[in-house]
Amino acid sequence: MFPIQEIDDATLAFPATVLHLMPKMEDIPEVRNRSKWNELFADWFYCGLEKLELKPKEGVDKDKALRHIGAIMGSFQPKHEDKEAAVVFLFAEWFEEATWTNKAKSFAGLIHKPSVTKSTKE
Repeated sequence: MFPIQEIDDATLAFPATVLHLMPKMEDIPEVRNRSKWNELFADWFYCGLEKLELKPKEGVDKDKALRHIGAIMGSFQPKHEDKEAAVVFLFAEWFEEATWTNKAKSFAGLIHKPSVTKSTKE
């Protein structure tokens, strides 16, 4: 299992250097199909989340793992594709399942994309 790092508040707020928090790209298996973990990443990255419930795997500190993932997501350092690959890998590595509700997207007060609740459960 990839080790979960302690992330202090300053690093979480301003994550400048995060490559040491990410698995090496060659260690991440190539996935041909997008998974629900990719969907979670995209909703969190592009829309934000109203609600997130995660079931951590045995021995995983959920809050510590989320801070670790949040630091990677908030950094400008890695390429977006590498950031997504790392975060998706870490979600699958540390969590059994997730249920989340993305934020509605609006423009000029009009809702263009309503909130949707999704899950990694089949």
